[in-house]
Amino acid sequence: MGLNDRDYSQEHFRGRFGNAPQMRMSFPQITPAVKWLLIINVAIYFIQILGADRMLTATFSVYPAGWKYSIQIWRLISYQFLHDPQNPWHLICNMLGLYFLGPTLERHWGSKKFLKFYLGCGVAGGLLYILLASIDLLSILPMLGASGAILGMLAACAILFPHFVVFIIVFPVPIRIAAIGLIIFASAIILLKGENAGGEAAHLGGMAAGALYVFSTASRQRLKAKFQTGIHEKKIEDQRKLQFELDRILKKVHDNGIQSLTWQEKKTLKKATQHHQQRNP
Repeated sequence: MGLNDRDYSQEHFRGRFGNAPQMRMSFPQITPAVKWLLIINVAIYFIQILGADRMLTATFSVYPAGWKYSIQIWRLISYQFLHDPQNPWHLICNMLGLYFLGPTLERHWGSKKFLKFYLGCGVAGGLLYILLASIDLLSILPMLGASGAILGMLAACAILFPHFVVFIIVFPVPIRIAAIGLIIFASAIILLKGENAGGEAAHLGGMAAGALYVFSTASRQRLKAKFQTGIHEKKIEDQRKLQFELDRILKKVHDNGIQSLTWQEKKTLKKATQHHQQRNP
């Protein structure tokens, strides 16, 4: 998978989605989180092919065969780092997607936010598989792979950078066309209960999570600002009340002496003194 862009429509999307960066066809400079994700995925794959696949799959794949497996929530993270040892293209395609899509998103959001996004898309894919399996729409088999996270990144890039071109094998395809095509393909496989229907459920779940994250950016920022404003206003109101009570207590000390204070008033006076010391060290 490769990426390209066209410059003529970038300004509109910078303004709408927070200065979204441009992506170019050149091999991207790898970023810290992407580098470690690549290393961990490849290392675990070699551990699998060296004989630990059965144990790792039994312990860390998403496997909704019963409630005791479904409540093992670590599986929603760990399954993303396992790949089919009999099919190296499973790993190769996912890691190529991570390599080409990940660095730009990581530079745009920062490593911490990118990693949360990446893992969150994978979790969404695992949850959708569990849901569809629980209502007998899918066969219950161990699911593994980073595809949900990778397709979540693809959905995010399709929204942020709609005129990018992805190269699937050697064919250039507009990124939005590629995303829509994958949605249609995955939905058909699930409805027809075809081969790898569980994996396609992870694809859809990851893409839905990726799209929702990008589209909800403005709403989340407004909610965060409102929350922070509320905290600030409460802090100011608490300080005002403390100052009012402190003035009353100091007047009482002036009129009747410190021995006239109740234990609660002494506690308030001590609190005000500590607050003053913190503000004026």
